[in-house]
Formats: sequence, C-alpha cells, structure tokens
Amino acid sequence: MALVKPHGKQGRLKPLLLEGDELKEEKERAETLTKIPITSRETGDLIMLGIGGFTPLDGFMGYDDWKGVCDDYKTSDGTFWPIPITLSATNELAGSINNGDDVALIDQESGSLMATMKIKEKYKIDKSYECRQIFKTTETKHPGVAKVMAQEEINLAGTVKVLSEGIFPSEYSGIYMRPAESRKAFEEKGWNTIAAFQTRNPMHRAHEYLTKVALETCDGVFVHMLLGKLKPGDIPASVRENAIKTLIANYYVEGTVMIGGYPLDMRYAGPREALLHAVFRQNFGCSHLIIGRDHAGVGDYYGPYDAQKIFDEIPDDALEIKPLKIDWTFYCYKCDGMASMRTCPHGKDDRVIVSGTMLRKMLSEGKEVPEHFSRPEVLNILREYYSSIGKKDKVEIKLHKYAKVN
Repeated sequence: MALVKPHGKQGRLKPLLLEGDELKEEKERAETLTKIPITSRETGDLIMLGIGGFTPLDGFMGYDDWKGVCDDYKTSDGTFWPIPITLSATNELAGSINNGDDVALIDQESGSLMATMKIKEKYKIDKSYECRQIFKTTETKHPGVAKVMAQEEINLAGTVKVLSEGIFPSEYSGIYMRPAESRKAFEEKGWNTIAAFQTRNPMHRAHEYLTKVALETCDGVFVHMLLGKLKPGDIPASVRENAIKTLIANYYVEGTVMIGGYPLDMRYAGPREALLHAVFRQNFGCSHLIIGRDHAGVGDYYGPYDAQKIFDEIPDDALEIKPLKIDWTFYCYKCDGMASMRTCPHGKDDRVIVSGTMLRKMLSEGKEVPEHFSRPEVLNILREYYSSIGKKDKVEIKLHKYAKVN
C-alpha cells in the first residue's frame, strides 16, 4: 500500500524552489528587478509554494482563481482549494509594472530576497466579500479579517520561482520539514496510514488523547507544528517544540510519532482553514487529519464542530486525505480517565475541561492548573517559560532534556 498522492490532477509534488546553478543565476537576475515587499503571511505562503506544500499551485492567484475559491472552493482550472493564496502591492508600486514583467519579492520584515514572479495579472478585490466568504465575518477584531483588510489595494498574480526558505531551515533545524522529506521518512518507517495533528499550542491531555485514538487505527501520527506567526499571547514555537518532544518521549510508544514544522501564519479561518490543513497535509503524505473541537478557530466566530461538518459539504473526490472527527475530550473523575462527549455519561462537575486560552491565562497569572489537565513534565516547561517572560532583562529559556524521538 502506497502513501496518498499529492493534491491535484497530476498526483505528484510540485516544488517551486530553485537549487544549484539555477538558483544562483536567478538570484543575480533578481537584483535588477523591481522589488515588491511581502508580508509574513505572503512569505509563508511563498515558502509553501517553494517546498511543494501548496501543490499543485504554481504561484499567486489571479482574479478568477480568487473568485472561484471564495465562491466554490476551486480555482479556474477546477482544482479544489479552500482559501485564496494572493499577494498585494500598493497602487503606486503596481502602477510601475506591467503584465509580463518579472519582479523580485522581498520579505518586508527581514529584507531578504525570497522569489521572483512573472506578473500575469493586476486586479482589485472586494476585501469584505473575501472575509465574509472565508471567515464568516467582517469584524476587524478577528485576526484573519484584520490581515485581509490591511492588504494593499492591488493584487498581483503570476508564477513564482522561489529562492529562499527564509529563517525556517536554520532557526528550526530538525523540525522544519519539506513534503518530500516527510514522505521519505514515512516510507522508511513503513507507514502507509498517517494521521496529521495540527497544533499551534503545547499538547495537553486532550491533545494526547486525540492522537492516541488515531494511533489505534493508523500506522503513525505526524504532529505538525505551525512555525509562522500566531496572535499575541500565544506560546513561541521553541517552547512548544520542547513541551511536545518531552510529552512524546515520556508518554508514547517509541517510533509511533513524528514531529514536523511548517512555515505558515495562522489565518484563524476555522472550517476553511481545516480544509487548507487537509490539502497540504495530503501533500506531506498524510492519509488522515485529526479534527477536534474548534479546529483553527478563534473567539466565537465558528461553531465548535463546524470544521468537522465542512468535510461533509465538499465533493467526495475533492481530497484523498480523510478527516478523523473526534468529539470534545476531557478528563473525567468518575470515568477515571480521558473520555469524550460520546463516551462519558457524567456531568460537567466531574470533568476537567480547560481551553488552551484558559491554560495560558492561568499560567501567565501564576494560578494552579487543574489536576489531569496536562502532564507535569509539560507544565514544568510552560511554568518556566511564563516565569521568564515576566523578567525585565532578556532571558534565555533553558530547554529541558528529553529523550530522542523517532
């Protein structure tokens, strides 16, 4: 039995990252081109295009693709896609270039050259319309909406040649991974069925339970950690990595879990983002995606199970990867263990239910965390982090030692 095929009609990875002499020559040529600054979200999308995570896309979307994705979950050539992948520029900058021109894309935060792009189209969009379709709201307190509304006025579409993976290979060495690398690792382990677990937080007992349920039916679990930007107050990737590796080393059978990281910013698009997570996890070689309560949500913008229901609303052949839908999970004192709403008959007073937001609040305020919510080894790491960020001087967080994780 083989791994699932990459997304798209061709069924093979389509990385756009140049290498060797071709990379060197394109970098030299890029120095002569008009420079377009891009945001961290656009940089993350660009890197995913580069490594093949966004297979089969070949660049940033034009108007017909944007409209088709917003309205019908598909690009102009019929490819299933749930969230627009677009790039914007100021009126002035867009006016200085023509269709057919090549431009250089520069990460506006680091100043690094990231890619070249051949301009195929310049167009305006109705930002509010995109937000209603993708986020189900136009409220700017929603972090995803705020980013869309802050985009420049003109979208630029075109094919890209990616020249850099930014900080990710060096800053997250050993965890940042390309789809070709995860697929190779799965094959070497002899895994055919792999459940991806999306996380932007350290894993607590409910997360542990979700992944162990998946391990009952799959060959392995791929804990796939977001490495791009979160919202203020979320826990940095280095701390999350340390906490997750410590949990796996102490509480999982050796060789059943693999950790990876990917370079995107969170969009907090709830159901639509769950579909995007499924698309690129299929490209990474996963056969299943764990979908728990409030997947990729924020605030009260989505129902707790909307991200599960949306998989029933798309065509059967839209994706090869399948969702693993698991109900709200918690520790129950009467059941004397982890359980879910489907398996536990007891009341809320018998259950330990704490959200990631509540956990961060309790830890940041130095409050006690309820027993059984998280493993003690993980809590020790998180308490150390929260005590360190309260200090005035720059603090180097001491990483806990953990066993090698296969």
